[in-house]
Amino acid sequence: MPVAQVNGCRLNYVQMEPQDAPEGLEDLIMVHGLATNMAFWYFHYAPVFSQHFRVTLFDLRGHGRSEMTESGYTPPNLANDLLGLMDHLGIKKAHLLTHSYGGVVSLNAACMAPERIASLVLADTHIAAARHERQWEAGQFGADMQKVLDEHQIKLDLRDPYFGYKLLTEVAHLQLRSETVPAALQEMVSPFIGKYGNRTASQWIRLMDQTSASEELMGDDGLRLDELRKLKFPIMAMYGDHSQARLTGKDLLDVWGHAVFRRVRDGGHFFPSSRPQELISGCSRFWAGEFQARHLPRTGESERKFFRSDRVFQAGDAWYFTTREHARVGPAASRAEAEQVLASFIAAVSTEQLSADSLQ
Repeated sequence: MPVAQVNGCRLNYVQMEPQDAPEGLEDLIMVHGLATNMAFWYFHYAPVFSQHFRVTLFDLRGHGRSEMTESGYTPPNLANDLLGLMDHLGIKKAHLLTHSYGGVVSLNAACMAPERIASLVLADTHIAAARHERQWEAGQFGADMQKVLDEHQIKLDLRDPYFGYKLLTEVAHLQLRSETVPAALQEMVSPFIGKYGNRTASQWIRLMDQTSASEELMGDDGLRLDELRKLKFPIMAMYGDHSQARLTGKDLLDVWGHAVFRRVRDGGHFFPSSRPQELISGCSRFWAGEFQARHLPRTGESERKFFRSDRVFQAGDAWYFTTREHARVGPAASRAEAEQVLASFIAAVSTEQLSADSLQ
């Protein structure tokens, strides 16, 4: 694979584009999170999106086959890596698809050079401006997960703002000792599960132990809400129900009035890996402008931003739909049946609304 010498570091990258690419083809850069590499996007996403974009994937500094330097892991410096790679490849402006810490890196780049960002998709990105304001409201899921940690003598607290980074390190040690990773944690640490788990775990431990990455990654991420408010290009933020990062999503609702916020029902932090079709569909619809239609509030409701998800969804072998009054209605045997019942419900609500209006 080609490499680029950028910002004092050798970065590994690859590009893909459609055959007979038309002139003026737009660029899409995908930025992975911590403890993963470009393979996070390569198999599920790049073949799909390279039919419509020139796709660029790269390994962050210290990850994959990019150089592991002694320092340089602060988010602003990693953002300079990204902008420098764009310069090296002659990319003046690009769409960005990011996961987790890749979103922190990309937001720093966007604040430095907003004119170079065509649009931004944040998948489960947590930022310090939200992290330091209040603790994650874990609910029953968090209580159950804390019990799993305690049972396996993993001395971590879900309320720790750096829980995710510390969990990666703890599980990397388990993986290298050939100890079983609790099933309940596997989706949360998916980089270390599977064929290349030991290699990824070994690289992560080396990054933490032999460089300044631990201090730099868990320090100030350089992002401020007042700076983020200035970003006006199209943004979509997707967050999993069962992710600590959803705290950031709640705060960002009040930051970007123009952004699209999507909920991944029952999703964890690594939903882009475990449920790629949902993110692929969300991105395609976002870039096509489907989510830009405004949802009008009902009579008497205040207009406010909130996370949305598709009303009809599948859980297990059954289909369900949601309404503003009910989180889950069903089950139905098929999508068509659920859609039919939902249509009847909407028609009934509309009739009731018209009757109420006529009496006023």
